Amino acid sequence: MKYRLSIHWLAFLSALAMLYLLSTCSNQVPGNAEQDTATETKRYEANWESLQQYEIPNWFQDAKFGIFIHWGPYAVPAFGSEWYPRLMYMDEAVWNAEFEVQSEGPSAVYRHHLETYGDLKDFGYKDFIPRFKGEKFDPDEWIDLFLEAGARYVVPVAEHHDAFAMYKSNFTRWNAVDMGPKRDVVGELFEAARRKNLKTGVSSHLAFNWAYFNRKPEFDNWDPQYDDLYGINREKNDQISDAWRKIWWDRTTDIIDNYQPDVLWFDFYLDKEPFRPNHPELAAYYYNKGIEWGKEVVLQNKNFNGFESFPPGTNVLDLERGKMSDIQKKTWQTDTSIGANSWGYVTNWISKTPNKLIDDLIDIVSKNGCLLLNVGPMADGTIPEDQQAVLREIGQWLNVNGDAIYGSKPWRIFGEGPTVVAVGHHTEKKNRDFTAEDFRFTTNRNKLYAIAMDWPTDNETVVTELAKGSENCQWDIEQVRLLGADDSIVWEHTNEGLRIELPASKPGEHAFVFEIDFGESSAEATRNLID
Repeated sequence: MKYRLSIHWLAFLSALAMLYLLSTCSNQVPGNAEQDTATETKRYEANWESLQQYEIPNWFQDAKFGIFIHWGPYAVPAFGSEWYPRLMYMDEAVWNAEFEVQSEGPSAVYRHHLETYGDLKDFGYKDFIPRFKGEKFDPDEWIDLFLEAGARYVVPVAEHHDAFAMYKSNFTRWNAVDMGPKRDVVGELFEAARRKNLKTGVSSHLAFNWAYFNRKPEFDNWDPQYDDLYGINREKNDQISDAWRKIWWDRTTDIIDNYQPDVLWFDFYLDKEPFRPNHPELAAYYYNKGIEWGKEVVLQNKNFNGFESFPPGTNVLDLERGKMSDIQKKTWQTDTSIGANSWGYVTNWISKTPNKLIDDLIDIVSKNGCLLLNVGPMADGTIPEDQQAVLREIGQWLNVNGDAIYGSKPWRIFGEGPTVVAVGHHTEKKNRDFTAEDFRFTTNRNKLYAIAMDWPTDNETVVTELAKGSENCQWDIEQVRLLGADDSIVWEHTNEGLRIELPASKPGEHAFVFEIDFGESSAEATRNLID
């Protein structure tokens, strides 16, 4: 018996030894150790040194064009702008204190509210929410329209400054599933978009809720039972509290965890200094979640208040209603609205022209940027026809000229011409229309695209930066083609520039794209300087 037990014991030890040897050998298979190390190094820590490893995904660099959506209870009054919730509580005293002007005020929105809905003690912003029904909201129709417009990503507002969540929130009762439409707007849009391979994102404007609503005892928002919508009572100049930052963090990570967005966009006020500890913490959390999900994600924000909340290279910089003056090494983004006067739907909405928005897209892309263009649906979920018409016309242009946009890179210079672009946030109103003398350049698949921003009145045009033998054009041009034109065009490469004889009729109504081929020298001639 003892002898048989010893044999079994030896057999057991031998089996253990064999398992050890097998596991050791498997760990030494070429590539495995490197893969394990790579997996470890992909994790981000909440410090800027670690976050400098972040690289903007190729899919975003190639996308160029996305759709922003401002839709919420502010679409019910449809007056002034999406800032109705703030301005409706600005009586004369508040207005004068806020803007330090005695001759103007109270705000037009405040006067409109009293005349239309009555006293603010009886009818406040909360009372618009039951009227915000979204009964005609069709996420598939919206996504089909955005695809027709040529968009490659879509970013609905998850929660604006009003703190109403357009998603199923685990941290606030004021959400679109439990109130208003009683539908998960973000979730339904994401499902529709993902079925059709459109990248999805969300925007958060919640940080400013801290200072958004002006509160008084004579307003409904003074009642503590509504603190979770209007914010807590406090002195106007109180520092942002840790308790508020905790609320912001919980609600933000709730969106990240449950919706897994490809893009996460933040409005101003997050760049206030008290949020400083949250910035690297947020970036690391989101980027690591992207790794867990197996997707490359994009974090976007603004540096509005003179404080660089996210150092260059750690995320994507966004400019609101503004542009850059030159090519940027890192991909950036402009967000603007089809509406010249609002982001959210208002009854006096003024749509920009397709021509202006196409020109903006071209100018932005030539400088290594992307355009996030906003629509403002009505309270019932309808996107108005004038906005739809703008989107479809942009899409028609992209169908013809998309090679110059999607997947393109900047050239050595962004363009030529007399029109100077205003730079920075909220500068678009300073810009003049581009002329036929203005060109923008992009490159794609060893082709150079020279884009004329308008149609010349004469029968020819000259691209002077492509003068033969010049610094930027030391190669012979072999072919020039006008995209969308049925016939070939007559052109000549001279010491003065690329001279092009235009066809009798225009191939479209907006910017015109000349595709230029340098033959065997194309790879070198179209090489950009930022890779």
